[in-house]
Amino acid sequence: MWVYEKRLQYPVNITKTCPKTAQLIISQYGGPDGELSASMRYLAQRYTMPDKRVGGLLTDIGTEELAHMEIICAMVYQLTKNLTVEEAKAAGFDAYYIDHTAALFPQAAAGVPFTSLEFQSKGDAITDLHENLAAEQKARTVYDNLLRMIKDPEVRDPLKFLRAREVVHFQRFGEALERTKNLLDSKNYYFFNPEFDKQIERS
Repeated sequence: MWVYEKRLQYPVNITKTCPKTAQLIISQYGGPDGELSASMRYLAQRYTMPDKRVGGLLTDIGTEELAHMEIICAMVYQLTKNLTVEEAKAAGFDAYYIDHTAALFPQAAAGVPFTSLEFQSKGDAITDLHENLAAEQKARTVYDNLLRMIKDPEVRDPLKFLRAREVVHFQRFGEALERTKNLLDSKNYYFFNPEFDKQIERS
């Protein structure tokens, strides 16, 4: 159960309408490396994580990713608030406008809608933690790319915060991977079970 605070984890105060920028940033809402897929990935993986402390970490980071999704949505909303049809046309935002007006819809910058195929949950602790390490680095790269493209300081400020959190999450998952490797053995996980390897060889 969550307790919801009616405030953003980091403030967003964008005063200039810019649908083109919104179209880029929306990728971190519903794109392949966005906050929606990150939150769903970690909150699903926690159930099959054999170590309870690592499961707790997945819950914490998955919850924080929901907060990050909220920041991205606030940014897109503020960048398209009071958007006119003329502004949408001029910015190449007209196709999005036709389908969603200025409503929030999870998609990549290229317009591909969100799909659950964009994240994995395998039930193998080593596999899932490696997936998460890669996911955090991919998200960090997207934020790097956004910061290269966007010059408005009101937009860059929350993007810098979100990028920094991806780095922290990567570090925490690295620590979790080392902890998990040290806890698993042939008694509790097939990854270290020689009998599993023999079964594979015989099949």
